[in-house]
Amino acid sequence: MDPGAGDSSTHLNWGNVGLAFSFILLDGVLSTTFGLGVGSSLITAAVRCVVQLSVVALILQKVFETNNPWAVAGMAFLLNLMGTIETVVNKSKKRYDHMFPSVLLGMLGSTIPVSIIGIRFAMDVDPFWKPEQYIPVVGMLCGSTISGIVVSVTYVLKELYDNRDKVEMYLAFGASRFEACKPIARDALRLALTPNINQMSVIGIIAIPGMMTGAILGGSSVEQAARLQMVIMFMISSCTALSSIVTTILALGVVVDNEHRVRTDRIDTREHAVYRARNWVVAKVVGALKGVGVAVVGGVKRIAGKGDAQDGEGADAAERQRLLG
Repeated sequence: MDPGAGDSSTHLNWGNVGLAFSFILLDGVLSTTFGLGVGSSLITAAVRCVVQLSVVALILQKVFETNNPWAVAGMAFLLNLMGTIETVVNKSKKRYDHMFPSVLLGMLGSTIPVSIIGIRFAMDVDPFWKPEQYIPVVGMLCGSTISGIVVSVTYVLKELYDNRDKVEMYLAFGASRFEACKPIARDALRLALTPNINQMSVIGIIAIPGMMTGAILGGSSVEQAARLQMVIMFMISSCTALSSIVTTILALGVVVDNEHRVRTDRIDTREHAVYRARNWVVAKVVGALKGVGVAVVGGVKRIAGKGDAQDGEGADAAERQRLLG
């Protein structure tokens, strides 16, 4: 690390990143040693982290330079869109019909209004869409929102798919779908909000959060950094609650229809279509390569067989010539 002259900030190069990556390699070695089976996932996630942050840094640099509100709005939408894809495609083992637009609506309906109100009034930034302020905050809100949505929706779908008898019993005794699903929704939201509650309980005493650390490293006073972290944590908590409530209600509304029936046929337990398509393509490519390999090996064997036959014929002719001579 080469500190800049007269600058308290630290300038990092790829050598520093490579040194930090050795910690991931250590985790991979430990995983292999103890048979945990997460070594490849760690390496893959770390490589994705490097690639994604590098790309985001390039994009954000252009957005910061333009200082255009429409560019900021497009970046905020892109973050929510990528968060929705991550939630639906990678994080959810079970999915319901129209899950993608439901999750996207839940994320946009929580991150955008909370970020605008929080940055403009709680953080006292005018205009609120300043790229260096707005985009990082939206990114943090999206990251926390994903966790809340995944936890709540996963619990809802698990209960409706594995324990549908409980809900059907309530419905059979005349309960509305709202009354029948209320216990599931309550437990799902409690699980989704528990991590935020635990984080706020230990923040500052046991853990110093990343936003506060970044502000201190950036030159802000410790008092200002602490207040900024308070504002961010309250925004994250509110955003997680709103998005979890919206997606939970929409999930229950899809799986339990207007006729008060539990529609488990609307729950998809298979791998996402993206991964099924990937597996199909890989299988086709592997099959084609095997076919080419078999053809090549067969051709080599035929050529070798012809050579052996010619050598045999030559040896027989030489033997006959010797006997006749």
